Amino acid sequence: MIHSLFLINNGGDLFLEKHWKSVISRSVCDYFFEAREKAVEPDNVPPVIRTPHHYLINIYREKIFFVSVIQTEVPPLFVIEFLHRVAETFQDYFGECSETTIKDNVVIVYELLEEMLDNGFPLATESNILKELIRPPTILRSVVNTITGSSNVGETLPTGQLSTIPWRRAGVKYTNNEAYFDVVEEIDAILDKSGTTVFAEIQGVIDACVKLSGMPDLTLSFMNPRLLDDVSFHPCVRYKRWESERVISFIPPDGNFQLMSYHISAQNLVAIPVYVKQNISFFETGSSGRLDITVGPKQTMGKTVECLLVTVHMPKVVLSANLNATQGTYNYDPVTKILVWDIGKLNPQKLPNLKGSLSLQSGAPKPEENPSLNIDLKIQQLAISGLKVNRLDMYGEKYKPFKGVKYVTKAGKFQVRT
Repeated sequence: MIHSLFLINNGGDLFLEKHWKSVISRSVCDYFFEAREKAVEPDNVPPVIRTPHHYLINIYREKIFFVSVIQTEVPPLFVIEFLHRVAETFQDYFGECSETTIKDNVVIVYELLEEMLDNGFPLATESNILKELIRPPTILRSVVNTITGSSNVGETLPTGQLSTIPWRRAGVKYTNNEAYFDVVEEIDAILDKSGTTVFAEIQGVIDACVKLSGMPDLTLSFMNPRLLDDVSFHPCVRYKRWESERVISFIPPDGNFQLMSYHISAQNLVAIPVYVKQNISFFETGSSGRLDITVGPKQTMGKTVECLLVTVHMPKVVLSANLNATQGTYNYDPVTKILVWDIGKLNPQKLPNLKGSLSLQSGAPKPEENPSLNIDLKIQQLAISGLKVNRLDMYGEKYKPFKGVKYVTKAGKFQVRT
């Protein structure tokens, strides 16, 4: 299915390649580089690129492009899901999925890729199974391996591979039994000049950290499960039970995993957490312009908006910005033409404001259109969709576990047009 995998950084350097069937020349990536040049942002590169003899299917994660080479007809989402699994496995093993950590652990990276795909077809993609096959790196193990010449590869077949529950190993024991769930929602929105919502949707995930002894059987129920109409589950979830009762019933993997992801696109269900009053104007005469931006809370259910950041991609004719921020700090880069206003926590009593003058290239024509504003934010203990976990029940084991749920809302692609 997958012939080769190439890892390419933001600068266009190909820093790792892995081939499963036959070696494919690096020149196949030229088609990808062409598409990358045409795309303004890395996220805008087409996920499927057709070449005369291959298909290139790629994802962009943590400033790295994972580019796979396909020679036969396959469902593209199948390959995209696998590439995300590869990135998540690197994150799980090394703490982060970056070019530096991949280069520092290149031996383990190749061992993992060898186990995850067998002759180009996915084999072991569960973290539990992989950790029994290939032990995660530690400083002590690295030293021992260097001295003795041994590797991280385990000598026995993982117990989970032989059972009907391949995502969970047998005989798990913990002194503290705990199950924690993080409900993380990203809001994608486009607001027009008057503040009216043009487009809004929510991408949500429920990440779990389950450290329970034995073979527990869990059920998770929601206060308002009808909100969720477009869902994707971890293979451990019994889908029939969800369809009939709207309850998530599962035997969990051991450790960290993503229980489910969901998508809410009904605009009436998507609350916009902040409003932006803005005025960016360029004068017909003279080489200058004005900028005035105010941000305030809108639908935050009484929670504080944190990590608030406003980014503006200015027109090329803007040379400098002389501004005054009532809260936070601003920075304008005259090379990239990007203005970043880091507000931090939003104070509802005294709304943050950024205003001042813009200097333009003398003699240059007035910009044809105003730049749009990109908003970044985070709200703790709030799921903006209103989703709430009702209860978590455990069957099959006698002990009483510690349980907890945390909610976070973030901005995804949140844009305000001016």
